[in-house]
Amino acid sequence: MLEARSVAVVGASRKEGSLGASMLAELARGGFTGDVYPVNPGYDEVGGYRCYPSIGDIPAEVDLAILGVATSRVEQAMVDAAAVGIQGIVTFSPLFEDEPPPPGEPTLKDRLRAIADEHGMAMCGGNGMGFLNMEHHVRACGFLSPEDLRHGPVALLSHSGSAFNAFAFNDRQIGFNLIVSSGQEVVSTMADYMEYALSLQSTKVLALLLETVRDPEKFIAMLDRAAERDVPVLALKMGRTEGAKAMVAAHSGALAGEHGAYEALFEAHGVHQITTFDEMADTIELFAAGRRVTRGRGIASVHDSGGERSMLVDLAHDLNVPIADVSARTLATIQDLLDPGWTADNPLDAWGTGTGDPDVPFRESLVAFQADPEVAAIVFCVDLSTQGTPYDQGYLQIAKDIWAGTDMPFCMLSNLASAVDSHEVTILRDAGIPVLEGTTSGLLALAHLIHDAEHRGTPPLEASAPVAHEVRERWRARLGSGAELSELDGLALLGDYGVPVVAHAGAGSLQEALAAAERIGYPVALKTAAPGVKHKSDVGGVKLGLADGEALRAAYEDLAERLGPQVAVAAMAPRGVEMALGVVRDPTFGPLVLVAAGGILVELLKDRRLGRPPLDDLRARRLIDGLRMRPILDGVRGMPPVDVGSLAGAIARLSVLATDVGDLVAALDVNPVIVSPDGTLAVDALVVPARD
Repeated sequence: MLEARSVAVVGASRKEGSLGASMLAELARGGFTGDVYPVNPGYDEVGGYRCYPSIGDIPAEVDLAILGVATSRVEQAMVDAAAVGIQGIVTFSPLFEDEPPPPGEPTLKDRLRAIADEHGMAMCGGNGMGFLNMEHHVRACGFLSPEDLRHGPVALLSHSGSAFNAFAFNDRQIGFNLIVSSGQEVVSTMADYMEYALSLQSTKVLALLLETVRDPEKFIAMLDRAAERDVPVLALKMGRTEGAKAMVAAHSGALAGEHGAYEALFEAHGVHQITTFDEMADTIELFAAGRRVTRGRGIASVHDSGGERSMLVDLAHDLNVPIADVSARTLATIQDLLDPGWTADNPLDAWGTGTGDPDVPFRESLVAFQADPEVAAIVFCVDLSTQGTPYDQGYLQIAKDIWAGTDMPFCMLSNLASAVDSHEVTILRDAGIPVLEGTTSGLLALAHLIHDAEHRGTPPLEASAPVAHEVRERWRARLGSGAELSELDGLALLGDYGVPVVAHAGAGSLQEALAAAERIGYPVALKTAAPGVKHKSDVGGVKLGLADGEALRAAYEDLAERLGPQVAVAAMAPRGVEMALGVVRDPTFGPLVLVAAGGILVELLKDRRLGRPPLDDLRARRLIDGLRMRPILDGVRGMPPVDVGSLAGAIARLSVLATDVGDLVAALDVNPVIVSPDGTLAVDALVVPARD
């Protein structure tokens, strides 16, 4: 389909501006040199080609049929194509039926998929715009695309037809080897196009505009293949917040939300999460330049404005973009270049009085930053409006000199995209220099470049010790039965998997509760174990700090009267920071491990991170470090720092549990988890078994 050497254009037309005319024009515009067979019973000739009344009348083998026909005619056209051995189909039609079929009968999409499966056909669409394969000069598109579209190292795959069009018509000279509008993916999925794109040696950047993933196993396999080839993957997931449905009736499921699985998947595979088209365009351009970070921890930037420098500092802080902590030696070198009253710093305002050569402070400051080992990427941040100087002088020449003098990442960054002079920026891009068009989008692109190096430098996963086979099988049988699990069952499950839990015991009478408290040691907590009570604090089902038998007696009598005699007695956890851990099962990508701010604030703050198991201590720490409340763990307002390493270890053990039995769990809430200077203890556990 994507490398077709012969094409049937079904619905070809002479009518100017029609879909049938555009399909033929696109093939010619892309430089297609194979055989073209227009199909339309109303013509003998179209566009200089002999026209055939039907697909079956074409007197030669055909690789690809582009269907410019209404939805009602797509099925028959596909049947005709299959009958003569055509194995590639493109359809633009929205494959929605006027009337749904009777219950139990296949839909149109089902029938098309069955035809494709039977005959080994690939199909792009429906409800898409086709594809542009610049590498092999095949444009299977019914909508005019740019005649001068550059061939380059970027493969862009989009579920959105409008996004496909926007990036095809970009005016920043991004070079593509492949652009696909995959539409409804009735047959061929995003993962299939990823597989093809990664088979092209020219692919150096893979950009995805995603609405959903229909083939998760292959999609994940292609992310692994991209990593093997060291091809950065940029993904803009559309519909991140739509619905925000809770996956289960538990805090962890509601907190994960619909996008949580994508966050975890992208984090695990080093996929760069993009949120806007401008960020995507800047990030594509920066990565397509081919220079990756090999040293350093932050950016260094040179400006011609103190105000714009301050704006960049503010935004870098807000966006968590690291600014390099350059050495005193580097700053001393730069200070000697500046006019009196100017201070060497990073970021640097190098503008001066102009009494000397005005280019020197800019050029030599950039050179000095380039030599500093803490600098990962150099940024020349000036507004690229018309410079008014010869092109062999001024900012453009400085940029070309710096680019030629180093192999480390370097870019121009303009603060206002609408002020960029198109002619002058072309000079930079023709020299290979990436130009980022916006302070925010440009800084985000630079953050992706730096985080790319961090991910590539991550050591291989250090596998956690498995549990005994009989333990795994016992819990799989228990969870697979679908029976409700109590809090005590949940704590036992955690304990068996090596997650530290408080000392605890169940009781069904006052005497049993008193005996349990004596074994555990006062003070204790008393909690209702009444069936069906998921969140005990909501019904006044938790009594804390019971110091002796009398206090326990009074607490038990209150709970027994209101909620029933079944209780859990537990040791009081030490003072510390309340966290929440959990396991949720995503319907597409399977079990996820959750870490969040805990206690009653778990849903209010919505401060959470999700990881895709397996996780080791290092990857667990990254989840912890990504929380907004992370500084609290280091101690605030006189509180001592807590044992973050023990929390990471508990998360890693929870990921073993998620790997072993996560497919049988709709959700597991572990809240609160108390993290203290002495370690981590799970205090409560709610297990919701899967019902399917």
